[in-house]
Amino acid sequence: MSASETLSHTLDLPVAGMSCASCAGRVERALRALPGVSTASVNLAAETAHLEFAGAVSPAAAIRAVEKAGYSVPLDKIRLQIAGMSCASCVGRVEKALLAMPGVSHASVNLAGESAEVSVPRDAGDVAALIAAVRKAGYEARPFDDAARTVAARADQAAKAIARDRNLALLALALSLPLIGGMVFSLLGRDDLMLSPLLQFLIATPVQFILGWRFYRAGWSALRAGTGNMDLLVALGTTAAWALSTWLWIDSREHAAHGMVPHLYYEGSVAIIAFVRLGKWLEARARGQTAAALRALLQLRPATARRRRPDGTEETVDTALLRADDILLLRAGEAFAADGIVIEGRASVDESMLTGESLPVEKQMGDTVRAGTLNRDGLIAVRIEATAGETMLARILRLVESAQASKPPVQQLVDRISSVFVPVVIFIALVTFTFTLSLSSGNVEMALLHAIAVLVIACPCALGLATPAALMVGTGVAARHGILIRDAGALEQARNLRLVAFDKTGTLTEGKPVVTAIHAAAGDEAALLRLAAALQAGSQHPLATAIRARVGDVSLPSVQDFRDFAGRGVCGLVEGRHLLLGNARLLQEHGISAGVLQEPADMQAVQGRTVSWLADDDTKTVLGFFAFGDEPKAHAAAAIAGLQAMGLRVAMLSGDAPAAAGAIAARLGITEVQAGLLPEDKAAAIARLRDQAGGDIAMVGDGINDAPALASADLGIAMGNGTDVAMQTAGITLMRGDPLLVADAIGIARATDARIRQNLVWAFGYNVIGIPLAAFGLLDPMLAGAAMALSSVSVLTNALLLRRWQPHHVQEARS
Repeated sequence: MSASETLSHTLDLPVAGMSCASCAGRVERALRALPGVSTASVNLAAETAHLEFAGAVSPAAAIRAVEKAGYSVPLDKIRLQIAGMSCASCVGRVEKALLAMPGVSHASVNLAGESAEVSVPRDAGDVAALIAAVRKAGYEARPFDDAARTVAARADQAAKAIARDRNLALLALALSLPLIGGMVFSLLGRDDLMLSPLLQFLIATPVQFILGWRFYRAGWSALRAGTGNMDLLVALGTTAAWALSTWLWIDSREHAAHGMVPHLYYEGSVAIIAFVRLGKWLEARARGQTAAALRALLQLRPATARRRRPDGTEETVDTALLRADDILLLRAGEAFAADGIVIEGRASVDESMLTGESLPVEKQMGDTVRAGTLNRDGLIAVRIEATAGETMLARILRLVESAQASKPPVQQLVDRISSVFVPVVIFIALVTFTFTLSLSSGNVEMALLHAIAVLVIACPCALGLATPAALMVGTGVAARHGILIRDAGALEQARNLRLVAFDKTGTLTEGKPVVTAIHAAAGDEAALLRLAAALQAGSQHPLATAIRARVGDVSLPSVQDFRDFAGRGVCGLVEGRHLLLGNARLLQEHGISAGVLQEPADMQAVQGRTVSWLADDDTKTVLGFFAFGDEPKAHAAAAIAGLQAMGLRVAMLSGDAPAAAGAIAARLGITEVQAGLLPEDKAAAIARLRDQAGGDIAMVGDGINDAPALASADLGIAMGNGTDVAMQTAGITLMRGDPLLVADAIGIARATDARIRQNLVWAFGYNVIGIPLAAFGLLDPMLAGAAMALSSVSVLTNALLLRRWQPHHVQEARS
């Protein structure tokens, strides 16, 4: 074989982070070190790497090599809708087919959501090829439609499918009743009420090969792909029961001529198909309910919007046609179609669908509004800033869908077990048949019945549904309460938490200073406040904003000769007096003493307050001072108490001075405080706290400076009113800046994780108990079919109980 024939595979990867030829060489060496790679060339200008290889080099291995070299491979995520899956084995087959495609580095399939998420190098995804691979594996696939525009059509299709499953299940049950009734009467000694073998055959045959055709079709697809699934087990078991009954009937015709009716097992095959079909119908109904919260989010954005034309007239347009800088007009009762800024009018906006906050928020000029929220009253005009996939609503949907497609670590073990489950069950059924045959002196009838029961009882459906069903319900409920769980790994991390660390400013406090105390030397605080507000009238400094907010809407004197002393304060001529407003250093520079006001000012400083002095530079006297503080949020103390009641330690990390941080911590009941920290110091503090806590650490923050700590923590929790950097770094995002949501987020994450584990215990326990019972002949095939259907329904029902979850403070209010 020539070298040219050997080099039959190529792979192109985008590479980010390279800055010079040395970088390109480093990536090339890392890729050439992979087994099977013969050529690796990197184009620095195009930021791409080209590989030629003869062996089975996976894209994932190549990506890991690039990342290990210190660079990254930008990835695109492609979502597909998958139809025809019935159990965990199906999930494994679809994932295996997708991972075998060139360029695919990761594939995650969700059985409950009937979807797949595939990671491929940027601009390298061939959707048509991925769909073809899924179809070759025996399933149907199509691109994941634009969710917000197709939700109604998808819901309608799902409703029709559920109705069809219901009708077929009821038909199968109706046909099985005469056979099951005859069996019951036979057990009671009334053989004369049992249907004749011919009637049993005429009823059982169409049920087996018409109503049961779906099992043959799906089972054959599995066999062609070299694997097995639940449908294959049902097809094998029911066909064996039908064939055994038909053979017994034909073989015993001479006995029937003398009035002897052979003992047949048509009722077993018919009942199994009926019960499994019933289980599939109930399962489909439950699946629809698991996605209810996500569908509710999808339907928030209106289909049309009223847009202002350049000439001032109005037009109604489809939301898909909206663009940035368009002007939308909204009346009371209308929903926002895009994110934007209010440019005219005032209104009360209901944001509960995004944040979980029930009280309307007042909006006026300059305020931000979000797509999907509702204008309760007033007429306002909004300039669009983000449309379609860039809105906050779209980002929420992507986060929720991504979380539902992800898998917690415990699911990896389940996937490995599921991949070998069906072959092992078939092997156990063969062993059961062989041993029963030998122990029963060649009784083929008994041996076959035991083997059929093993095939039917061992359904991996429950295993495949245990995790995704709970994930879909849990993440949907969390989103409804303003909590976004970005990945399934956050669930397990929430379960193992020992300590929660908070950033102070903007997380536990309002993030903006307010005037907390005024001391006037002459006792006239109103006059002191009026002069300070006049001096600061044109300043955008946070302390100036606090003073203006305190003075309110009053007439202020004008200021002349205004000067700004960087880092110290300001001065100006107000009502003929040269006034100074600033810190102690500004007073010292102008030779002014604080006098008797120094002691109360020091007391404010000890409490963590910032002191600003107002003085008359002409007379060199202090007129008074203002104390500023960043007040705790309304629910901060209750949030800390709630976390401590959950058995969690609470710490505060802050860049503020120790006095300011300590004062806030004392008011909130926090005893562990680390202050004066730079962003990189916070990440190191997380590591120290982890060692002290002896378990996982959560970090709660809202700003860019919190991103390193959020990434370093085992679980990052970002306030949604903070920066995008913080939100993208964290595993959980809170859609409103209420500290109470931290305990709620941990609570729903733990509840979801608990449901997943309960489901897995049930699914594994069912098979551990059921298979031995069937193998030893203690479980009739018909009962095995009913129990198998019950297992999937039980797992889904347990997951749906999560829909009743309520935040802890809501539960307390109701009690």
